[in-house]
Amino acid sequence: MKQAATGQIRLGFTQQTPYARQENQPMSESPATLPPVLLHSEAELARDALATPLLARAVRLARWAGPETRVGAGGELVDEQLPAAAAELGLTGGAEGADEGDAAAFASEAWRVAVDTGLVEVQDADSDDADGSVAAGEELAQLTSGGPQDVLGIWLLALEAVFADATVPDLEDLVDTIEDGGEIDFEALGWDPQGESDFLEGVLGNLYLLTAGGSAGDDGAVPLPALAASMIVPDDMGEPTDDVLEQVSDAMMRLDDQFRMLEPIGLVEYQPVDEALMADIDSEEPLPAADDEDEDVTRYGMVRLTPLGLYGIRARMLEAGLDAPAVGDLADKGADTLLDGTAAFPQGAAQAEIVQWLARREPLGAARELLAAARGGDEGAPLRRLRCQQALSLVGGSAEPALRDVLDDPELGGLARVWLAEHGAADVPAPSQEMVFWLTIDTIAAQLAAEGNSEELQGLVEGLAAQHSGFFAAAWRVDHPATADVLEAMGRLHPDKKVAKEARKAAFKARSQQA
Repeated sequence: MKQAATGQIRLGFTQQTPYARQENQPMSESPATLPPVLLHSEAELARDALATPLLARAVRLARWAGPETRVGAGGELVDEQLPAAAAELGLTGGAEGADEGDAAAFASEAWRVAVDTGLVEVQDADSDDADGSVAAGEELAQLTSGGPQDVLGIWLLALEAVFADATVPDLEDLVDTIEDGGEIDFEALGWDPQGESDFLEGVLGNLYLLTAGGSAGDDGAVPLPALAASMIVPDDMGEPTDDVLEQVSDAMMRLDDQFRMLEPIGLVEYQPVDEALMADIDSEEPLPAADDEDEDVTRYGMVRLTPLGLYGIRARMLEAGLDAPAVGDLADKGADTLLDGTAAFPQGAAQAEIVQWLARREPLGAARELLAAARGGDEGAPLRRLRCQQALSLVGGSAEPALRDVLDDPELGGLARVWLAEHGAADVPAPSQEMVFWLTIDTIAAQLAAEGNSEELQGLVEGLAAQHSGFFAAAWRVDHPATADVLEAMGRLHPDKKVAKEARKAAFKARSQQA
């Protein structure tokens, strides 16, 4: 592993991600609920896993190994076996850009993965002065006779082994210490094993959140400096200090090494830091700012979580006890669980979850179940009704009887009329003014819960105030639990000071009425 940078990269990336925490925070201290992810099928993921360079090499060596293959006491291939192993992998003669030393290192790494995943079993390596031999492991057969879950289980073991290697610093000092019969002084080496593991877990957690939440770039790639800064730069810091920038620079160099190691196992696609930047890293002068107009952001490294990587990080999160939902988890649950469960989902994920839920039900029964679950005067009810509307928009005309059944319901009558009108139904009764205002308050309350003070909501507020000159005079009388909160929000959101003042006055009246 390369040494930490002594120079400093002046970075423009100080943005925080939703996962941003104090430096070295472990994954187990992340938010209780994470955005849902849309995973590929297990069959697709298993094919991806088998195609990853590192696991493919490990499998190839496991099939190559036999009774004559010699290993050391720790299960590693003895030096004399490495050339043959490298040749088996096609790494000799400069293949894949590997010189003799690289070829041996690649072969050794693949062999360790084969051992750690149970693709090979080490035998008779009981003493330091005796070589051992190997036999095919039970897991090797699972790759051909087992199902996708078996393959993915083996891949997760390989990921665990690579992750552990990625958190270990340059091994030369460690090897010298061990060979001299001494104990490893982690403090003298400047290595905190748990801290390194926690840091990488946190970075991968951030990458997961950005990917799942749709906050990564259009192609899913995230700048390396942004990931490093998300773990180091405090949320409330304005312009980072030189000390903080140097910490981010050091973290980038660590992550550059680590992502290079994680890419062959298929966790990420990684564009490394530009070699020209790396060559200047020991300079006392700071490198060019990543936010300079003429600076190519990608020179500082870009990383993308693969579909297999998304699956792998989620699996690690679940093992850590986190609630890491996947789209489809609610497909066999009741409508009440669906509406509550998708309340905090991003729009796209909520839509995908609802589609899978509806696919398992007949339209009329699904509509009735959704409408029944949408009722309520609690704080979460408006957002449930919004999700209900989204679900009903995907149901065909055969659900019409369910919507007509609730036309007189004070909570559902408004959305039922909207649905019937949109589907071209005949004889839809006009709503009362009271119902129109109630539905308006309910809709704004739902959007506030879903999106906060968004630009879209601000546009809605401005439109309402412009179209209805007496809106606030009537709105404060609406018998809805969220009336006062909605009017206060409208006062915050409307850019016209006079209109905003009207909204605040109406909110005061509504709160006085509720008291």
